[in-house]
Amino acid sequence: MSEDLIKLNGKFTYILFRNEDNLYTVAKFLINDETEKTITVVGYLLDITIDIIYNIYGRYVENDKYGLQFSIESYDLPLPDDEDSIIKFLSGSQFPTIGKKTALKVVETLGKDCLVNIKKDNNLLNDVIGLSKKHKEIIIEGLSKTDEGFEELVQFMNISGIGYRNIIRLNRTYGKDAFKMIKENPYRVIEECDGFGFKLADKIGQYLGIQKDDERRLYALLIHIVNEYCFSSGDSYILEGELYERFINEIEDIPCDYESLLNEAFNRSQLIKENNHIYPEAQYKAENYISNYLNIFPHIPLDKYNVKLLNEYIEEFGKEIGIEYDEIQKEAIKAFFDNDFMIITGGPGTGKTTIVRAIIDLFRKLYPASTYACLAPTGRAAKRLSELTDSEATTIHSLLKWDLESNTFGVDDNNPLLQDLLIIDEFSMVDQWLFYNLLKASNNVKKICIIGDEDQLPSVGPGAVFRDIMESNLFKIIRLTNIYRQESGSGVVSLSQDIRNGFIDESYSNDVMFYECNIEKIKNNIQLIVKEALNKGYDLNDIQVLSPMHQGVGGIDILNIALQNEFNPKSDDKKELNIGYITLREGDKILQLKNQPDDDVYNGDIGTLVEIIYKEESITNKPIITVDFQGIIVEYNPDNFNNITLAYCISVHKSQGSEYPIIIIPFTYGMNRMLQRKLIYTAITRAKHSLVILGQLGAMKKGVTILETHPRATTLTKRIIDMSNK
Repeated sequence: MSEDLIKLNGKFTYILFRNEDNLYTVAKFLINDETEKTITVVGYLLDITIDIIYNIYGRYVENDKYGLQFSIESYDLPLPDDEDSIIKFLSGSQFPTIGKKTALKVVETLGKDCLVNIKKDNNLLNDVIGLSKKHKEIIIEGLSKTDEGFEELVQFMNISGIGYRNIIRLNRTYGKDAFKMIKENPYRVIEECDGFGFKLADKIGQYLGIQKDDERRLYALLIHIVNEYCFSSGDSYILEGELYERFINEIEDIPCDYESLLNEAFNRSQLIKENNHIYPEAQYKAENYISNYLNIFPHIPLDKYNVKLLNEYIEEFGKEIGIEYDEIQKEAIKAFFDNDFMIITGGPGTGKTTIVRAIIDLFRKLYPASTYACLAPTGRAAKRLSELTDSEATTIHSLLKWDLESNTFGVDDNNPLLQDLLIIDEFSMVDQWLFYNLLKASNNVKKICIIGDEDQLPSVGPGAVFRDIMESNLFKIIRLTNIYRQESGSGVVSLSQDIRNGFIDESYSNDVMFYECNIEKIKNNIQLIVKEALNKGYDLNDIQVLSPMHQGVGGIDILNIALQNEFNPKSDDKKELNIGYITLREGDKILQLKNQPDDDVYNGDIGTLVEIIYKEESITNKPIITVDFQGIIVEYNPDNFNNITLAYCISVHKSQGSEYPIIIIPFTYGMNRMLQRKLIYTAITRAKHSLVILGQLGAMKKGVTILETHPRATTLTKRIIDMSNK
């Protein structure tokens, strides 16, 4: 412990503020000295009990808004040694169900040194007549919590720069033994504690003096290379030779027994070998479960429907919404009721939404006692599905009660879904692991309909579930090709059709505009286009600039700064905060980068920064950013500032599942590495009414001819087919 820290002895008397997510606490503390002064203390406190004596260590700090405060860096709980304090301590919240009478009995039997002696020898509690086994266990467990493991952990992590959110994760996983467990093997956190990858574990290992040739490190590195490869490539496995090559390149001259490390990974089932394919456990498990589930689905089918009644309902619903369904649409609706598992795919304007609306309405009428859930992989996609179908929709993560900190699902095979029908939109975005967890929770489900556009980009996570299921040819597929959209945006539909076929002719309606310009003029031209749209009555939320890359003249980083300076410039009446190289300012358009289910905001959601509270103005002594996501107000502090960024320009991947009235996209030859048909198709189909494409149009035309630079390598299709033949 640093020698310049001040030590105070006393007790907490009142908690003013406590954030249960990161344990930041503001409290009143009565100093146990001749002054008996009460002060305000702030800090990250794992668990404190009112009116119990503590030692706190820290420094006095001056807060411009709240005055003098004591900032706690660590604390411990000295055991009381007088009778009254011991009784109060043993009957406190740390010892549930131990009342004052029981506490008095312990003190009278074992004396004033009882707490110290019990910690040394738990068997002393056997001398207390009438003390139940349960009460003995509670006292022993409560006393064990006074160990300094958490304080040691905090001190070490602060020194090594790991971050407090990770400290909380470690404590939740390992409890009071966290520091001890990490010292034994810091690389264990990769497997046992969510949120820790190899780089973070290796950083801890370096501070602990672990050598680069340590077997624990090399084993963790091997697992990391497999997982990293699958997440960067989208493949569900790595070839055996590729893994060896990557591992040897990574360790360079470090001597090691590669075969021994690999066999250990196989023995522990962290890696699975099949032929010359090596899978991460998660992807292997997901492929096998999905293929098995789909081949035995459903466990109990829905009752047969009345065909005559269905035909009558189709006609009635068509009249109700002012649509006369054609034969293809009627076939799709009937196919839904005839098949337990069905796929609907089609591009923009092909009527997917119209069919889904009918499916939901007719399902309610034909099966009034049954329940259903409409799902999408992102918050924006779920909201869009809800608006288009006039039916409540939610994200898959939300339905499965996903916990961010532990990366686990509250709804699973032990606590399954009760719905009879699942309708999943934007299915091309669903990765293998997420679909596996959804199916694990779906043993009661009797019918599943997946909907998506097979020409869009695949999921961010590994796998190509939508493609693989369709390629098995074992399930009913309805491919919608007729174009029904005749209103504004029809030019976008025509362009999307041409891109699917590999060409562009630039002769589309006024909904689609092409501007050839030098790359150095892209930034200024985009600013002018946005300004013109604003003058026509649109607002910034109607206009979305997309870019295939972060860097470069037409990249996300440069365009975000340029658009921010133009449409939300620096002003004396707007507070701003620097986060890395980005400046966030009140009034900014904000993009959510990660799922925060507890706040009901998800990756890809877009909101407005409404307020910045500086550190010196905040009761938490930390800066706070407040963002309004269309009525959902979310607060951010430095622990999760990296969950948000500017949204004037976003990536094509982040826009997936959303639609915007106006889309603006720059293309340059410098983006060649990213430009391929599916990315360009996904980008332009985000436009609901108008699309503006500018820059070097030849780069776009070339990209449209490239199918996929790396088709995803999976074995799900083969597994589904093999399982069906058993």
